[in-house]
Amino acid sequence: MMVNKTVKFDLFSNHISEQDFQLFSNLIYDSCGIKMPPHKRTMLESRLRKRLRFHGMNSFEEYSKYLFSDEGMKNELVSMIDVVTTNKTDFFRESAHFDFLTEVALPQLVETRRAGLDRPLRVWSAGCSSGEEPYTLAMVLSEFAENVPGFRFSIMATDISTLVLEKARLGIYPLDKVEPVALELKKKYLLRGKGDQDKRVRVVPELRSLVSFRRLNFLDDNFGINEPLDIIFCRNVIIYFDQPTQKKLLSKLAGHLRSGSFIFMGHSETLNGLDLPLAQVSPSVYRKN
Repeated sequence: MMVNKTVKFDLFSNHISEQDFQLFSNLIYDSCGIKMPPHKRTMLESRLRKRLRFHGMNSFEEYSKYLFSDEGMKNELVSMIDVVTTNKTDFFRESAHFDFLTEVALPQLVETRRAGLDRPLRVWSAGCSSGEEPYTLAMVLSEFAENVPGFRFSIMATDISTLVLEKARLGIYPLDKVEPVALELKKKYLLRGKGDQDKRVRVVPELRSLVSFRRLNFLDDNFGINEPLDIIFCRNVIIYFDQPTQKKLLSKLAGHLRSGSFIFMGHSETLNGLDLPLAQVSPSVYRKN
C-alpha cells in the first residue's frame, strides 16, 4: 500500500539553522544582490517552505544540501530566487510619475531629441514584476502617440523572477487590480472575461505586443542592451540592495541612458551621496546630465 509522503511532514515545526540561514542569505546576495538580514529569517523560512513542499523534503538542512549540490545550482537556483524576491506592483502606481512623463518628459524628448520621430523612443521597465508597470507605460505612450503623428516607441520589461514574467506575458489580472485604470483606458485596452472568467480582465493583444519581456539579473555584467535608452523606470528596486550594490547598479543604468534622458525611481528611494551623472528634476525623477 502506498502512503502519501506528505503525511510525515511537520514543516512548520522546522526552522532554518543559523548555519543554513547564513548559507542561504549569502547565496541570495551573491546571486542577485538582495540582502537578507537576520530580521528577515522568518520571511525566508516561509518562502522556502514552498520549495521544500515542491521537492517533498522534510527539513531545511535537506534542502540546503540539495541546493548547494551541482544539480541544485543548475536546476533549483532560479526557482529559489523566484520565491524569495518581492513582487509588489499596481497599474498606475505612483501616478504622478505618469503625469510627469506625459506632460514634461515626453514633450522634451520629442522636441529636443526628436525621440519617437527620427527613431523609436526606447523605454525600459526594470523590475517589472507581473507586468502592471510596463502595460501602464504602453497605455500612456499609446495615448501620447495619438496626438503626435509618427510617434513610435518600444518597451522592454525585465525581472529576475520567471514566475512573475509568465504572469506578465499572459496579461491577465483580477478585476480589482485594474481599478486604478481610468474607465476610457479600460474600454480601449482591457478585455473583460466571460462566464467563469468574469472577475478577470486581459490586456488586449495590440497592447501586449508593444512590450517585450525577458529575465534579467541586475548583477549580470552585460544587460544585453545594445542601444541607448530614453526612459528607465526602476522603482522600488534598489531598496533591497546595500549601498555599494545600489551605486554599481545605478551607474550601469545611467550608462544605458542617452544624455538628457530620464530615470524614474520609487518615492522611498534616494540617489543622495551616490555620485551619479543624474540630476533630480522632480520628486524621484532624475535626468542624465
